[in-house]
Amino acid sequence: METRRYIMKQLLMAALATMVLSGCSLIDDELGECGYTERYELDYELELVTNMTTEIQTQLSAETDISVAAVLKAHLSDIFTDFAHDVDLSFYDTKADSVRLHHDEHIMDANQKSYTLYIPRQKYMHLAVANIVDDPLVDLQYDEHCHTSQIVQTPPRLRSGTAQPDTIDSHTTGLFTARQLMEMIEGVNQTFNVKLFMANCAAALVIDPRGEPTDGLKVYTTGFATAFNVADSTYVFSDPSPIVRTIRLESLSEDSHLLTFCSVNFPSREPKEQGAPFYQWGMTRSIIETEEPFIAQESDETLWQFRTYITNADGTVTETILSLRQPLRAGQLKIIKAYVTGDGSVQTDDHTVGVSVQLGWNQGGNYEPVL
Repeated sequence: METRRYIMKQLLMAALATMVLSGCSLIDDELGECGYTERYELDYELELVTNMTTEIQTQLSAETDISVAAVLKAHLSDIFTDFAHDVDLSFYDTKADSVRLHHDEHIMDANQKSYTLYIPRQKYMHLAVANIVDDPLVDLQYDEHCHTSQIVQTPPRLRSGTAQPDTIDSHTTGLFTARQLMEMIEGVNQTFNVKLFMANCAAALVIDPRGEPTDGLKVYTTGFATAFNVADSTYVFSDPSPIVRTIRLESLSEDSHLLTFCSVNFPSREPKEQGAPFYQWGMTRSIIETEEPFIAQESDETLWQFRTYITNADGTVTETILSLRQPLRAGQLKIIKAYVTGDGSVQTDDHTVGVSVQLGWNQGGNYEPVL
């Protein structure tokens, strides 16, 4: 009987301790006393490192480009922004299997925000992810442990249990992440500054029809990562790479004849570095530098592509593949200007872009290619 009472007492004490911890292991800017003598301030700020303004000014500087520049800038205003709607905050043990000890989700709606943290004093690895909630294409998964936490592209139909489609939609938000080791010192109220950096990017193709028909014109991009490892800020690539649908942007001017297509996605691979071990070939990381972060060497291989499909007057389809050998990095916008020729191919005067054309491609007009 005494043994049973002892066991019941221990279980009750454990349950009470769990309730206390669960009630106090919160981040809240209005939270009262939680029984801990130390208080920790977390200052979050989004750091937007992007070339969007420079790229638009450089590539769309002609008078005929004014409308395209305006509509592209408006379309990407919710992508290349240092504004966070929602933020997901996780605190992990730094020992053993790095299990998550505390988790909070908040509506931030700001460029920067401070929270007060009341949790037991120890060393934590902290991961933060912003703008996940409003993007239907991405999910934060495997985040019960620090080193498995990923932002994963999961199209809605994949979530329902069907096979992953070969063609996916573009991201709809600018994704930001951070990781920081937090070593708490006894008897000291500390402030931790956490900077979140962008994890996705965008590509735009501006096409001049030059009087040629563009019936059923479809534009896709491909060659990009499919997931992002939050803890070490690296990307995951699958083979074959998914095909990303671009969004056709409607011109703000009736006089503009240019056609603009844009996709928002994870970055491409990086060029292989000579002398680097094979497991680092093409490794891609998020961008945190502010000194010329988008200048890159050209790869010996194609890193990513635009793919266009035009139905000709005789019913045949022309496929054009525009291949790029410079990486597309997190926070970056890349604009390619092109034009249509009489055979339905899409050409460009940009000599850094390779062009491959297939006439009579897949007659019948299947625009969801498995490539």
